[in-house]
Amino acid sequence: MDSESLKTYLAACQDIARAAGAEIQKVAAEDAEATEKADGSPLTRADLASHETISRGLEALQSGLPVLSEEGDLEQVGGAGWESFWCVDPLDGTKEFVKGLDEYTVNIALVRDAVPALGVVYVPAQDVMYAGIAGEGASRAVGDAAAEAISANAVARPRSAVVSRSHLSDETRQFLAALGVGDVVSHGSSIKICAVAAGEADIYPRHGPTCLWDTAAGAAVARAAGARVVDLAGQPLSYNPDDGIKRPGFIVYPEAMDEAVQAAIFK
Repeated sequence: MDSESLKTYLAACQDIARAAGAEIQKVAAEDAEATEKADGSPLTRADLASHETISRGLEALQSGLPVLSEEGDLEQVGGAGWESFWCVDPLDGTKEFVKGLDEYTVNIALVRDAVPALGVVYVPAQDVMYAGIAGEGASRAVGDAAAEAISANAVARPRSAVVSRSHLSDETRQFLAALGVGDVVSHGSSIKICAVAAGEADIYPRHGPTCLWDTAAGAAVARAAGARVVDLAGQPLSYNPDDGIKRPGFIVYPEAMDEAVQAAIFK
């Protein structure tokens, strides 16, 4: 898949994400009543409406690639040897959505050889679009304004961190303490990854399980913006679905910070 094909897909995914976001906002204007899925996570009509919109949009691209979506058929995943696939979270931050907060996102990524090659993260309630292609750079567009390039802070040690509002753990607190980080802000959804990509925070550690769709789009944007996305052993986070859909945790930080982060991991 060449650079021009990726750019074409990126533009299409932005349109699809905006359409999905519009469906989410329709539900937000009515009600955000949630039911509980088998794993205890919340599910709303907005999740399902967004999933259907994205599924139709990706099918129209005729890419021939399978789709891994949180609200899709997960029984088909694993052992299929997918070299390339779409990785989708129709509504990331459902807890925030139900609470009436504006920190929920639509995530669409194209994964190739276990690495997110492109991704879009759309924040419907704020009308903010993050997008990126590995090796081509990342951008942020607010409303109808032109997209502007974003990049991670080129710092050797973190001064500020963003953490999960719903899943902050003692391990994360200890990790940040080891790095000497005192400025910590909580957010919901994949906005946290995008905060590092945009230079609004220096590091985002997550010591707790996530699924591939939670991070793939944000990871693509972060990597395109000059950040690394590694697992808790300091290795590049793998998106090979044959290894399962869950990962025990990850860390997002600028490439220039690699020495300090790796030292903290193995401290």
